[in-house]
Amino acid sequence: MVAVRRRRTQASNPRSEPPQADVSDSDSDSAWDTVCEECNSGKQPAKLLLCDKCDKGFHLFCLRPILVSVPKGSWFCPSCSKHQIPKSFPLVQTKIIDFFRIKRSPDSSQFSTSSSDSVGKKRKKTSLVMSKKKRKLLSYIPTNDSQRRLEQMASLATALRASNTKFSNELTYVSGKAPRSSNQAAFEKGGMQVLSKDGVETLALCKNMMDRGECPPLMVVFDPYEGFAVEADRFIKDWTIITEYVGDVDYLSNREDDYDGDSMMTLLHASDPTQCLVICPDKRSNIARFISGINNHSPEGRKKQNLKCVRFNINGEARVLLVANRDISKGERLYYDYNGYEHEYPTEHFV
Repeated sequence: MVAVRRRRTQASNPRSEPPQADVSDSDSDSAWDTVCEECNSGKQPAKLLLCDKCDKGFHLFCLRPILVSVPKGSWFCPSCSKHQIPKSFPLVQTKIIDFFRIKRSPDSSQFSTSSSDSVGKKRKKTSLVMSKKKRKLLSYIPTNDSQRRLEQMASLATALRASNTKFSNELTYVSGKAPRSSNQAAFEKGGMQVLSKDGVETLALCKNMMDRGECPPLMVVFDPYEGFAVEADRFIKDWTIITEYVGDVDYLSNREDDYDGDSMMTLLHASDPTQCLVICPDKRSNIARFISGINNHSPEGRKKQNLKCVRFNINGEARVLLVANRDISKGERLYYDYNGYEHEYPTEHFV
């Protein structure tokens, strides 16, 4: 599948560089038999893939959507895979209720129809004074129109189904990976900021709304250039909690050779490397998996950032929240910096 030999490289964090090529010759085009079908260059052979059907080569960063790491197993180019827009999830309320395991109202199978006004009152009650800046974390305000919320959730279900991912809105601990007892925020190197009681209540409000089918006002869209992406479906105020980053919790040491884990997120960066934890959203996840990363190698890319990734100590455990770091307009695509902590994730080819 790969145009050149790969040597084993040890990953230092979940957003590390893909495997490096075993290169001893010049990096000129003439030194390589295979060239990229898109840019007609054979340079950067460690990032050049060969289709397992037609044997044509493609750079990871020349593909659309871009790949950030060498995929596991067989790989087929766009022509051979006959890549198409994912099939939409049925816009049927009962199917969506079952997919997301939404709690039904006592008297019907309909979504909860609480108004944004009532949510706004709750937000004021559960706001969080954060750090020295005295900024207040806010709960998101769901869309009033229940039909529109149905469309929002169907868009997420489409993306999850296309990626063979089950919906989960919590961190999950499964056999063979890191146990829940390993998630101790006290292990964080340099310490981790504690989310106050009011902040915990604000997060709980967001979780409860999602349980009732009152999802964040977001739409998942498929972009042939970026892949799945997330857009605001209404105005979102600065410092609003968008979602928690969730998935299976595992030790980083178990994922050192997992070069296909480009969505892994740091959960715990401990002084002892054996205690470092990551969130792996490949099996179970929520909308956080589809939020795009900025190209932090360019001023234009950095200007797109409208979310911030923040790790909190919540009741002694490490948790990761995505929070709006400025006002976000309806229709605006969501972006955050994948390199908020380690500064090693390869984003130079991101749009």
